[in-house]
Amino acid sequence: MKRYGSLIGIRPEKLEEYKALHAAVWPDVLKMIRDCNIRNYSIYFKDNFLFSYFEYMGTDYEGDMAKMAADPTTQKWWEVCKPCQDPIETRKEGEWWASMEEVFHCD
Repeated sequence: MKRYGSLIGIRPEKLEEYKALHAAVWPDVLKMIRDCNIRNYSIYFKDNFLFSYFEYMGTDYEGDMAKMAADPTTQKWWEVCKPCQDPIETRKEGEWWASMEEVFHCD
C-alpha cells in the first residue's frame, strides 16, 4: 500500500457546488475508484485549498490511473468538477492536483 496526498485550489464561488457534488458522488465514479485499487480516499477543505488523501492498494499505479482516465463516466465527472478547481502554480507539468511529499506517518 502506498499513501498519496495532493493539493489544489478551489474557486471560492464554486465551493458550495463542489461540496454538493461530493455529497452525492456518482456511483459509477465510486466504483471506478475502487476498481482502480484506491481505498480510504478523502478530500479536505481549508483556506480555499482542497487536500486529498488516498491509499493505493494495487501493483500498477500508472496503469490504474490510465484506466480511470479512459473511463467515459469519470471523464464526465472531471468535466463537472474541474471548473470548481484552481490548480496551484507550483504543480508539476502534466498535473492537475499537485502531488505532495509524505514527510511523516505513524500507524
